[in-house]
Amino acid sequence: MSDRNRTRRLASLLAVGTLAVGLTACGGDDGGGGGGGSSAPSPGVTDTEVTFGTHQPLTGPAAAGYAVISPATKAYFDYVNEKGGIHGRKLVYKIKDDGYNPANTQKVVRELVLQDKVFAVLNGLGTPTHTGVLDFLKSNRVPDLFVASGSRSWNQPDKYPTTFGYHPDYTVESKIAANHIKAEMPGKKVCALGQDDDFGADALRGLEAVLGKDGLTERQRYVTTNTNLAPQIGKMKAAGCEVVHLATIPGFTALALGTAARIQFQPQWISTSVGADYRAVAETLGKKGEPLLEGFLATNYLPIVDDTSNPWVKFFKDEVQAKYNAGKPFDGQTLYGMSIGYIIAETLQKNGKELTRESIVETLQKGGLKGAGFVPMNYSKDNHSGYSGARVNVVKGGKQEYFGPTFTTDDGDGPVEEYTGEENTPPTDGVPTR
Repeated sequence: MSDRNRTRRLASLLAVGTLAVGLTACGGDDGGGGGGGSSAPSPGVTDTEVTFGTHQPLTGPAAAGYAVISPATKAYFDYVNEKGGIHGRKLVYKIKDDGYNPANTQKVVRELVLQDKVFAVLNGLGTPTHTGVLDFLKSNRVPDLFVASGSRSWNQPDKYPTTFGYHPDYTVESKIAANHIKAEMPGKKVCALGQDDDFGADALRGLEAVLGKDGLTERQRYVTTNTNLAPQIGKMKAAGCEVVHLATIPGFTALALGTAARIQFQPQWISTSVGADYRAVAETLGKKGEPLLEGFLATNYLPIVDDTSNPWVKFFKDEVQAKYNAGKPFDGQTLYGMSIGYIIAETLQKNGKELTRESIVETLQKGGLKGAGFVPMNYSKDNHSGYSGARVNVVKGGKQEYFGPTFTTDDGDGPVEEYTGEENTPPTDGVPTR
């Protein structure tokens, strides 16, 4: 090859290399890239703002209880923004209603990414809904932060490197519930009612990990498009179920209790956190149905709003709710929404001023986040699940209260162990520091 031809070949290779670098920095021509290099700004980030988006069930079968979450997150953002934001950036939240319908979820998430150019999807809600957008978010390299579901699907860092959970996964919660059942209700016939998706399947996995497959007398499932639970509840009564574990959203928790009452079936109920907020379920049941919740058990990992001495409850209620979310319910789901606002603010603080999609993922994988929960968070390069445990609470006199130890465990065969670490408390002004 002549020197002239070598020169032409080298120039050609350099041109191809430059084009490749340019495409990486700019992302795909659908506008959903970013985070591929620190030299190019990520979508949704300016010197003065960072924009997040979410899909939420503001209408539909999951609206009862869950519709208050995203306004509560925005209320915390408003609180932070009035104090100057994080690293000089105001927090913007674009909320889209998907009606808890997976087809709608795909539509609104595409709008958030391709049209609204959000920096990240934050707290997208629902197992069946969010599952359908994982591949889209991955292919567009969009950070998928603190999914509002305890499905084990969010913890697949090799397959979905930009997705992170927040809840203890449903297997962890159900192992802790089963541990309580085994210790406090030996010999009772235990049954399970769960949603017909990963929500129900992961909860069942946790129950069987502790009680064994032979430890469950009856397993029933429901779909959110059918509000008639009479067949499932009837089968559990006929099977002699004495304890029923629920992997249900709030509206279906209320349906289960109401249906059981009509056929004079009164087991001991114990639920995952997502379907067990007293105020949300009681509102659906109505005044006549509220007594059905007395003695109701559940697992949870966040403070309970009835504990007015808790510093997180006091801060969220007195400082955020009173001014930025006034007139709306202050219940467990509201507190949850505000806790999401806090954990993303904490993440942004730890990230520092130089914010890209790539950097926010790296920040989360370094771990060290605490948030409002009272158990450690699991984040690392190899673990994208959220909180690592829970505690059991009970309804007494129309209020929920914790009792007994806090426990941690994993989503496999690991033991359920008592956790004795200190609980985190909010900073003086409620804005996380680095």
